[in-house]
Amino acid sequence: MAFLKVAVLEHLAQGAMIGVEVGENRIAICNVGGQLHAIDGSCPHRNGPLAEGALHGSMVVCPWHAWEFDCTTGQNDRNPDIRQRQYAVKAEAGVILLDADSRQD
Repeated sequence: MAFLKVAVLEHLAQGAMIGVEVGENRIAICNVGGQLHAIDGSCPHRNGPLAEGALHGSMVVCPWHAWEFDCTTGQNDRNPDIRQRQYAVKAEAGVILLDADSRQD
């Protein structure tokens, strides 16, 4: 795995999320109970920026049309056939590291 530094951990409080771009990939990173999760940051409905939406527990809510995805699984709340890609993410020495090549569909 090739982890890249994408953010500083102190900028991502528990219960919050941030958006990062790695190459052409928009990724939403969520802090749920101190655990980091990363999913594709573009909503499949109309390409809305998920990280600009809300995080309710583990549910990411798209700011454009309120589609919801569980950031721990990538699963859409209403249609199990719709799933966001997940990425390996971790925190070390106060930084958030992401492996954009670890994408799981």
